[in-house]
Amino acid sequence: MWLLPPCRRGLPSMMAVRQFHATTQVSMRKKISKASKSDDEEILQHFQPDGGLDVPVAGYLLHRQQRQTLYYMRLIEHEIPKLVAFRKPFVPPTTATPLVIRSVDFAGEQHPLTAKRSVVVPVAHLPLRNEVAFHRAKLLAGVRWTPEPPRDSGISADEDAAKHGFIKIACEDFPQANMNLKWISDTLDKLVLEANAEGEAPYQRLPLDTRHLDSKVRKSKKGDHVRGRGGLRPSLKDFPTEWLPKRQENVMSSILPSQ
Repeated sequence: MWLLPPCRRGLPSMMAVRQFHATTQVSMRKKISKASKSDDEEILQHFQPDGGLDVPVAGYLLHRQQRQTLYYMRLIEHEIPKLVAFRKPFVPPTTATPLVIRSVDFAGEQHPLTAKRSVVVPVAHLPLRNEVAFHRAKLLAGVRWTPEPPRDSGISADEDAAKHGFIKIACEDFPQANMNLKWISDTLDKLVLEANAEGEAPYQRLPLDTRHLDSKVRKSKKGDHVRGRGGLRPSLKDFPTEWLPKRQENVMSSILPSQ
């Protein structure tokens, strides 16, 4: 019976071509690996064993720390004395400049809080015309008025400025720090203008709202809010004098009969 010739006679030639390319790549890889090994061996021949005299990793870290310390010591020795040329005498603030401006900086790093500005001003240093205007300014300030200076204001409570308390205004609504400071300045100007306005009779009868102060004392949990202390801790001056023991002479005269 007649059979068809085989159809896979051309496959060996194609496989031979593929094997030729594959064997070429493999051979090149072997040559490269042999060459790299021989180069490494030549490089290693120039190095001699240290015999355990090399410094460990901790030693290199210590040396780096010492170099950094010496770098800053040189700056202190040679560069810091040059800053004397920029020295300015300290001039304490006067009543003409009562504002205390506070800002936050993260050593040059960008942060949303760097645009925030807060201003603390003593009410006694504001250009108010009389006592009624002082009282009116406290009412208009609301929760921003405190009888004691804020802890981050840099103002001492023993100063004469603490007579009428302090007002603190902060703003971080705008992207630039100057814009926030300008808004605070405009708000403070409006407060002074409204406090000095005429028609202060209704404000004289309004008491100060101190609920925010009571809430602050209550949150601190130091016991100042107990039994109506009003933020003042009792002392020996508050002890009733009638509870003190009488002198021994008065006690003996009351016991012994009079002759």
